[in-house]
Amino acid sequence: MIVLDASVLIAHLDATDSLHERADRLLAASGSEALSASVVTLAEVLVGPARTGVVDRALAALEQLAVAAVPIDRVIPVRLALLRAETGLKLPDCCVLLAAEQSGAAVATFDDRLAGAVTRRGLRLFER
Repeated sequence: MIVLDASVLIAHLDATDSLHERADRLLAASGSEALSASVVTLAEVLVGPARTGVVDRALAALEQLAVAAVPIDRVIPVRLALLRAETGLKLPDCCVLLAAEQSGAAVATFDDRLAGAVTRRGLRLFER
């Protein structure tokens, strides 16, 4: 399983993004591995399409990728707070870390700070 960061999904959805081709290569290289993202990440990804009135198209693209939403349950707020305090990362990045820790998944990101935290915590980076 691969947990996707917003940076990958945003670049994939926006053909004008400077990382668009890299995102497409990364997603193509994922092969048959299951893709997932935290619900916070998915909300972050949908902000741009919501602003431009193309949220339905973005949702269809996420569905085509079969990105599974990782839900937030009752104990997660405390775990997210601890991750934020420990890593100094922004809360959306902590959601990516937590989703990966919960599932033992690799993380796909273009964010260097998040990538560093992933490796420091002993998680696997999915890179292509």
